[in-house]
Amino acid sequence: MGLIEIELFATLDLVGQAPGGPEEDPAGFPFGGWQAPLLDEATGAQVGAAYEGTDALLLGRRTYDIFAAYWPHQKGGEDGGIATLFNSVPKYVASRGRPDLPWAGSTQLGPDLADAVREIRERHEHVKVVGSLDLVQSLLREKLFDRLDLWVHPIVLGVGKKVFADGAVPTNLTLLTPPAAGPKGTVYLRYGLADGIPATGDMSAPDRGVGSDA
Repeated sequence: MGLIEIELFATLDLVGQAPGGPEEDPAGFPFGGWQAPLLDEATGAQVGAAYEGTDALLLGRRTYDIFAAYWPHQKGGEDGGIATLFNSVPKYVASRGRPDLPWAGSTQLGPDLADAVREIRERHEHVKVVGSLDLVQSLLREKLFDRLDLWVHPIVLGVGKKVFADGAVPTNLTLLTPPAAGPKGTVYLRYGLADGIPATGDMSAPDRGVGSDA
């Protein structure tokens, strides 16, 4: 069985909307392209390493349209490696409509998201979910993911679509690798889905030493 791996760029207040440019989501969001001033070589290397072994993409409709308009036309240069990867692997698109899918290797998922994701997981080893916040929120709610790679950038926007929106469910995660900070303050966090739901406790419990006379 393969892994469903979510890749996201987010702010400190966990806004993940339109990091790449103003054209991604221009309606009512004033900070499109917020990630660009914070890019650095360390983050770029982390992103490149995170995509190693990817053998399928799982995308929401909006992200698919953006990618399909860009990546098929990129050859060589700084983005050449990612372009070669994205253009060569199967692309699975979650959409309630009947979208046009011009990008070679693209397939629309069936109406039952959970069943479709489980089928993809059986077919591939490393399925990457990139951007696609509406889809991501569905996967998080249904716990239909195995890993969450999160690049947290040192800005607060105060507006925008968040990674964990209303309807998020209690979930345990485990940190898979030590956090890594880039020179501009972006922190890379790699989490894995863990069993159970968050536990609660009493900070004044004797074994914690809180509130003691010592």
